[in-house]
Amino acid sequence: MVIVGTRPEIIKMAPIIRALERRDLPYTLVHCGQHYDYYMSEKFIHELNLPSPECSYKVKVYSPGIQTGRIICFLERIIKRNKPKIVLIEGDTNSVLASAIASIKQNVPVGHVEAGLRSFDLRMPEEHNRRLVDHLSTYLFAPTKNASENLKSENVWGEIYITGNTVIDAVFQHLSLAEEKSTIMDRIRYDSFILATAHRAENVDNPVVLRNLVEAYLEAPLPIVYPVHPRTKKRLIQNGLWRKLKNSRNVQLLPPVGYFDFLMLMKNCRFIVTDSGGIQEEATAPPIRKQVIVTRMSTERPEAVKAGFANVVGTKRENIISAMEEALENDKNLPYNSPFGDGKAAEKIVNTLRKELS
Repeated sequence: MVIVGTRPEIIKMAPIIRALERRDLPYTLVHCGQHYDYYMSEKFIHELNLPSPECSYKVKVYSPGIQTGRIICFLERIIKRNKPKIVLIEGDTNSVLASAIASIKQNVPVGHVEAGLRSFDLRMPEEHNRRLVDHLSTYLFAPTKNASENLKSENVWGEIYITGNTVIDAVFQHLSLAEEKSTIMDRIRYDSFILATAHRAENVDNPVVLRNLVEAYLEAPLPIVYPVHPRTKKRLIQNGLWRKLKNSRNVQLLPPVGYFDFLMLMKNCRFIVTDSGGIQEEATAPPIRKQVIVTRMSTERPEAVKAGFANVVGTKRENIISAMEEALENDKNLPYNSPFGDGKAAEKIVNTLRKELS
């Protein structure tokens, strides 16, 4: 059983679903509904030409505890009915934690894709989730050696496999399709631009941090293209910041965009300013190769920093602006290989599952 609940999980599980189909291995796809907005979730399933989920749910609550609890209740029924040999999950969201708990309560082993990531920052809810899931999992698919070492240092009981990250597979598999099908660049009003995203709770739910981000965008040395997460838009409106961005000539606001459109924005921007973990990985893919300014206090992707792709600058306005100016002045000679693998992670994961479950 392959369980997804958010946009990044759909993208990163797509290569695994295709690898399962190439080998004629039966699976059930379940959408547990943490991202229930069409443009944040189902749109990606259709765009990537994945099969419709056999079971799906929509969790229309903001409370993390209630959200997690409702997903556990939904998945317990589905797992009991389908009796899978293994439940495969990816990442560090509330839906991933809920999936792991529901599975082990039904005595079904868990395979965790993207295991072993650590920010060592317990202010992040994702850090709680990923640590718990890793200690509940039977099969731990670590994207890098560093992630594997994190797992060993915590004495996890499951088996560890270093596979690379499936997000690199996804870029290789989809970029040519994106170039063929996406029309997003026709809508961008700047010839040269910085791509920005912000969605993490510790950033957008903090009025001081949110204001710092907005002021940095408004004063950026190059125009900003900003696809706005629905939750972030709500916080911008609540804090009186939405109109400032909307009226700025230096910022082009976009609604949430599809995966193909976002690939094209990454490919065509000068560099990226984000608090996303997944984008730090995607930017290292050979067809993208972009600098990333990380607006956080820490990262669970130190490999991107070590390779020269990512620069963690915090959330102060002046630090973000300074980092943007430096990125414009110094075009780095970035590596041609990604620290997150060669685009064959899904094949390695499915080969391991086939061997272990046979």
